[in-house]
Amino acid sequence: MRNEHQSPQNQTEPHAGRLRALAADLVYDALGSILFALGVYTFAKSADFAPGGVTGLALLLNHLWRWPIGTTTLALNIPIILLSYRVVGRKFLFKSFRTMVISTFFLDLVFPHTPAYTGSPLLAAVFSGVFMGAGLALVYMRGSSTGGTDFLIFTVKKLRPHFSMGQVTLLIDLSVILLGGIFFRNIDALLYGAICTYAQSLVIDKVMYGAGSGKLAIIITKDGPAAARAIDAETSRGATLVRAIGAYSGAERHLVLCACSKSEIFKVRNAVHSIDESAFVMITEASEVFGEGFTPPHEET
Repeated sequence: MRNEHQSPQNQTEPHAGRLRALAADLVYDALGSILFALGVYTFAKSADFAPGGVTGLALLLNHLWRWPIGTTTLALNIPIILLSYRVVGRKFLFKSFRTMVISTFFLDLVFPHTPAYTGSPLLAAVFSGVFMGAGLALVYMRGSSTGGTDFLIFTVKKLRPHFSMGQVTLLIDLSVILLGGIFFRNIDALLYGAICTYAQSLVIDKVMYGAGSGKLAIIITKDGPAAARAIDAETSRGATLVRAIGAYSGAERHLVLCACSKSEIFKVRNAVHSIDESAFVMITEASEVFGEGFTPPHEET
């Protein structure tokens, strides 16, 4: 029989969970916005190049008419929001709007009063990409965005989930980089924009996927059970056995799959070859590994 009267403690637990999630969202939004604004204002603005995305367009307009970067970015977001609203959904849109407001605060009210880097444009491009990428990754990790082409990025990601966030960002930003090269009438501006965006995409993938990444060993051997036991004895990692048939020889073999950390892959390979010197071992990157011994699976908050 259903209990009609929940205890006060049970009633407050969901509310407390929502408050913790909101607090975590705000912390990530603030830290991500600070890093993003640092990349834009401290490094990119004074170096005469445009990074990709709507922020790059806002930088170009700032150079032309001194429009505030954050407010201009908000204004440019309106048609993009209308185009991608049905795909990204209302919840993502509301979270992103909160992030955009926080980002605008740092872009227009805080960082204009901080000193800008005026050294090498190449270093400015690299560090702009690093800081912007780290900031965007923190925001993405909480299921939000800074608006602009982020909405298009998440739209493409939903339609083509096999693309990584960094790859999608790189593809979409190329058009703005080319526009920046035309605007500044300087091939260096195009190259610096490309360097910035490439560094940004790398950092996004490293921050978002690096912590949960690992190695996957794909092993073909005559004695799969013995190889699996050797792997377990050496690394305490489990393995999966699949019966396989050689297409050319017709001989029966075992296919052994083992996910492990980067520091353990050498031990896995040695353990397998100690059992079967002729074993065929393929080692691949695993961008994310969820499960026991790796990143615990969890639902997006």
